[in-house]
Amino acid sequence: SRVGLVAVAISTALVIVAIAILPFLNPAWFGFEQARTGVTGLTGYSEADVHTVTNAILHDLVIGPADFDVERGGAPVLTESERAHMRDVRRAFAGFFLVAAAAFWVVVAAFAQAFRRGSGWTPREAWHAVRLGGLGLAIGISLAGVVALVAFDAAFEIFHRLLFAEGTYLFDPATSKLIQLLPEQLW
Repeated sequence: SRVGLVAVAISTALVIVAIAILPFLNPAWFGFEQARTGVTGLTGYSEADVHTVTNAILHDLVIGPADFDVERGGAPVLTESERAHMRDVRRAFAGFFLVAAAAFWVVVAAFAQAFRRGSGWTPREAWHAVRLGGLGLAIGISLAGVVALVAFDAAFEIFHRLLFAEGTYLFDPATSKLIQLLPEQLW
């Protein structure tokens, strides 16, 4: 059915995005990108301190608990508002990955049904739905990339307004360790 096709296509796109995000949630990638963007100069931290602090933030984001209370020299690295924002980010990630996990099972169920005789759906139709999901995602990512190239600030603002309460995600790059550790150039 058309509803099944759309459900599998959307589910496929969600699963692909979830799988694509995972490699970027690791210390090796962040270390490389932080070195490339000069985070040690922005933060005034040594390279070892940058890695220690970032790894703690990533651990809280991915594994938890979502305290984001890493310290350097006995003082908290992030302010309470930065920690609150990171807790919001963790909730958004958890929600997304929960939806992506459900989407994975939608795709699995579609293929299970497609390989069942007399189910009304063939493996070819299931693969067609997956192809449409991948194609739709490719087009969507391409459009998002163009928008980010020409209007990054507006895209950033819209994205954050959709996911977070107004004003909870704006920090001064001159004083915010969160922004200094994860500068715009990193993304």
